[in-house]
Amino acid sequence: MNIRSLTRGDGVVIGAAVVLFIASFLDIAGCAGTPEECSRYYTSVNSWEISYLGWGSFFLGIAGAALVVVSHGMPQPRKVVGLELGQIGAAFTIASAWTLLMWIFEAENAGAGLILGLIAALVLAAAVLAAPMVPALKAPLVGAPRPAVAQPYGAQPGQPGVQGGGYGYPGAHQGPQPYPAPQDASQGGQPYGQPQPAAAQPAPQPEPQAQGGGDFTPFWFAVPVARPLYAEDGSGSQIAELAPGTWYLAVEQRGQALIAQTQDGRRGVLQDATGIQRG
Repeated sequence: MNIRSLTRGDGVVIGAAVVLFIASFLDIAGCAGTPEECSRYYTSVNSWEISYLGWGSFFLGIAGAALVVVSHGMPQPRKVVGLELGQIGAAFTIASAWTLLMWIFEAENAGAGLILGLIAALVLAAAVLAAPMVPALKAPLVGAPRPAVAQPYGAQPGQPGVQGGGYGYPGAHQGPQPYPAPQDASQGGQPYGQPQPAAAQPAPQPEPQAQGGGDFTPFWFAVPVARPLYAEDGSGSQIAELAPGTWYLAVEQRGQALIAQTQDGRRGVLQDATGIQRG
């Protein structure tokens, strides 16, 4: 499960599910009598002591939130009886809010558990339905990581003035090397104009090789939202899903589409390359 593919909407769903879980342990009914009568006759009851309320309303909403969040964290959508996990989870959250609303209407003196549970269930169902449509909720929950900078071949860790990156990180470049200053032969150095020893030459840096030919230069990129990666054979089948917060390698360009390579070596066509972040 890729946590970086979760959105702010998923964060609201998780928070509402936590509140719903807490509300399930609170009293579902209050006491309408005098303090003396309440202290003598009133018995605290939570939703789990009434099984069809606890399992049929509270647990239904919590399970629906879990299905929605898990479906968004998977690289490829999973289906059960032809429905995606996110669709089943959304149906669960709506059913939970509806049943708790009916309990509020039928209760003579609703307690804190029912009231707080209804509020959490309504927020949960609203977040699940609005997350795909509201831009603020579609933003990534965790920002894209800053790519680490690896040491070039032969360099010691912490060596000043040396920058570079290895495979898997954008920006694998080596800074320009200063031209050696001339030295006098009497000082034991190489005479001016003589070639330097081979050992003094910097080691070459590995660069990603272009696989599409032409003038295209491979580059690293990250997508702003989850986007599908289709097969190169034109069949239209989805082979993977690119998740926000992960760097992918663009190896070829075909019109407006990019040929992208995932970390496990799979290649496919990214048809929607708008808004990508180049490394």
